[in-house]
Amino acid sequence: MAFASPTLVKADWRAALSREEIAPLLVQSDLRSWISIAVDWGLVFAAFAWVAAWPNPFSIVAALFVIGARQLGLAVLMHEAAHRTLLRDRRFNDWVGNWLCAYPVWSDITPYRPYHLQHHARTGTREDPDLGLIAPFPITRESLLRKVGRDLSGRTGWKFAKAAFARTFRRARQSEAARRAAFGVAVTNLVLLAGLTALGHPALYLLWAGAWLTTNTLVTRIRSIAEHALTPDAPEPRGRTRTTQARWWERLLIAPNRVNFHLEHHLVMTVPHYRLPALHRLLRARGVLDDACIERGYWRVLARAASKPAGGASGEPEEQLPGPPVRVPPF
Repeated sequence: MAFASPTLVKADWRAALSREEIAPLLVQSDLRSWISIAVDWGLVFAAFAWVAAWPNPFSIVAALFVIGARQLGLAVLMHEAAHRTLLRDRRFNDWVGNWLCAYPVWSDITPYRPYHLQHHARTGTREDPDLGLIAPFPITRESLLRKVGRDLSGRTGWKFAKAAFARTFRRARQSEAARRAAFGVAVTNLVLLAGLTALGHPALYLLWAGAWLTTNTLVTRIRSIAEHALTPDAPEPRGRTRTTQARWWERLLIAPNRVNFHLEHHLVMTVPHYRLPALHRLLRARGVLDDACIERGYWRVLARAASKPAGGASGEPEEQLPGPPVRVPPF
């Protein structure tokens, strides 16, 4: 793994790229975004169909992991819409980002956008709203295993669910944003349940809800650790953000929609997700990533995160609940 340090990070990385080279990477393709949305929902319904055709413990567990990862994938596309890079029409961008991506997974672009832009502006500082998600690391291996156990048992998800319920449905009379989110969450999930019922398998909705409470919580944790935990401290994004080189199965189950190219996203946050690999190749060719924080595989990231020696204080704080009115992932 290559580390950056305050003395090694080049302050003029932008000089390595010309406007002419960056311009094609900023071009948005509605078709590519629609393909990403279709792939995420297609894999969700493929998992439903698998369990419907072969209901057994193995298919159910596998479906939970696939659906949980695709729920993260929809949250990634909601994040894309928050940057206004999902669709070219801005109003349609927000509508699709909410109704097809955010609301089904209990999120909302409106409160997420300012929250997330503050994360970009203040990454790794005390003003970073996501700092509490990565500040405790490294932790012990035992502490990480306890966190994974809480995620997969639904304890973490249930805590998030109670907080999200309080921040949306209980406050719906006080806030227009909360009313809109509550309505969107309820309608999209009822439509999903109604569709599965019409297909003769209403019980499959339990996979959707169960994945949100368990596997989605786990992959969201892994992703947030990989993006910013234990990154070298330096006065620019290369020193505060990590890219993880993901294998095909990691892209399927942990890092959907190119979310693993997080350093590149922080460098040029208006590049759509499907063009981040091209940006990565260009930056590497120009030497910009020579002193950047790049890791090969999520297992190595987790090993670093759990590298604190056993014994003494575990450094394991209570789970941080998200600040905006709905549950939002910290990208």
